[in-house]
Amino acid sequence: MNKGRKNRRARDILAIILAGGKGERLHPLTIHRAKPAVPFGGKYRIIDFTLSNCINSGIRKIAVLTQYKSLSLNRHLALGWEHLLNPELDEFIISVPPQQRVDERWYEGTADAVYQNIYFIEKESPAYLLILSGDHVYKMDYSEMFRFHLSKGAVGTIAAIEMDREKASSFGVIEVDEESRIIGFKEKPKKPKSMPGSPNQALVSMGVYLFNTQDVLSEVMSDAFRSTAHDFGKNIIPDMIETKKLFTYNFKDENKKEAKYWRDVGALCDYWEANMDIASVDPLFNLYDKKWPIRTYQPQHPPAKFVFAQERKGGRLGIALDSIVCDGCIISGGRVQNSVLSPNVRVNSWADVRESVLMENVEIGRHCKIKKAIIDKDVCVPEGTVIGYDIESDRKRFYVSAEGVVVIPKGVEIE
Repeated sequence: MNKGRKNRRARDILAIILAGGKGERLHPLTIHRAKPAVPFGGKYRIIDFTLSNCINSGIRKIAVLTQYKSLSLNRHLALGWEHLLNPELDEFIISVPPQQRVDERWYEGTADAVYQNIYFIEKESPAYLLILSGDHVYKMDYSEMFRFHLSKGAVGTIAAIEMDREKASSFGVIEVDEESRIIGFKEKPKKPKSMPGSPNQALVSMGVYLFNTQDVLSEVMSDAFRSTAHDFGKNIIPDMIETKKLFTYNFKDENKKEAKYWRDVGALCDYWEANMDIASVDPLFNLYDKKWPIRTYQPQHPPAKFVFAQERKGGRLGIALDSIVCDGCIISGGRVQNSVLSPNVRVNSWADVRESVLMENVEIGRHCKIKKAIIDKDVCVPEGTVIGYDIESDRKRFYVSAEGVVVIPKGVEIE
């Protein structure tokens, strides 16, 4: 299919990105921001990956539904995304807070978020609704899923990926027949059902839903007046498969690596591991693919700088190995290894940073030793501080995850 035809058909789609979640499993990184606004990979926010997928797929009508602590997310969208498209051509990326047109309450579930925006959806009158989560990291061409949806004459299509059964209980698990039609759907089952012929694998939902608009709005409106969780995975999809043709679309990964890459980075350990991956020599997730660019807001910073060349034994050496170092960073006689540094980070002389994520405006003092840590924005680590080498000591001062990742919240003063 040529690009022009692809874009014309994509104009029939309204993308709804659900971005109002609290992100409790990412605490304390979500003390001051919604989960989709959490920085990732040095210069990105988590929501940038879903937004980039939309743009790269030719989708030009995108509404981001915000709610929880949305200031940071709204600012990011306004600075980096909302000007990208042309409203005169009926294109837009907009942030939509709870409108409370139905009644005076906040969103109470994923389906309720859509229900409370029915006025907006009907005003746009799209033929199809693409409902997305704003907190996953992956690359996907939604137009391919759209063509599959049309070819099946489906009412709804759910993107799915194979996963080890032991991990699948954290997701929606799908049962299908031989034609990929959905015959069962269970949200976060204790004992996930295996795929036919693959006893150790389950088929899980990626939180990517494509529906015929009128069909799904009818279901959402009906659900709104029942005592339910008002959730697509728990209520809408299980109800629809009883009477409607819903299919699974086998995830086609635009990342183009041997293993498909789709990550829910909603837990601290998963977030830390995903950042460590992109800093590795051969990362599973490719940020450098010019054919599938990941966009973001990029403020103006000077280039990164590495100073002091250890011209004598015991002298200072500013160096970063197997790491991502963003603009504005200064590695001033310190060592950084297997780490991700956001803009304007400074690592001072004789400091040693390993396996860590340092967010914007973090400063590491002289002789510090930092390992397996996530340090949020605007934190100054005093000279000689040791983090990540004595977990019990760290627990008395900081937040430490069950997996031993030390997390220091935004703006904390370390004594």
